[in-house]
Amino acid sequence: MTHSEEDKVSGRLNGEQHEPDKADNLLERLIYMILIAIMISVAQTVLGVMTVIQFVIMLVNNKAPNERLAEFGTDLGIWIAKAARYQTAASNVKPWPWTDLD
Repeated sequence: MTHSEEDKVSGRLNGEQHEPDKADNLLERLIYMILIAIMISVAQTVLGVMTVIQFVIMLVNNKAPNERLAEFGTDLGIWIAKAARYQTAASNVKPWPWTDLD
């Protein structure tokens, strides 16, 4: 990853996030947390499948990864990080699909 790509990813992870004007009540937050936990589980499965596919591609392509798959992996990782921040109450910003996918 080049320096500018690292800055781009860092900005997506740590950049300005617009906190909602009012926090969810605890029952609403619980419902969102359950939904996001299910989504994180699906994301982990997708990540595992992508890992195997990328490894096979690298075997076939003389160690060259598929760039689109690698970029999707970066996007997925950023989404998981934002979801984890909401789950642990480090942020009140819900991940996609409730907010924009940067």
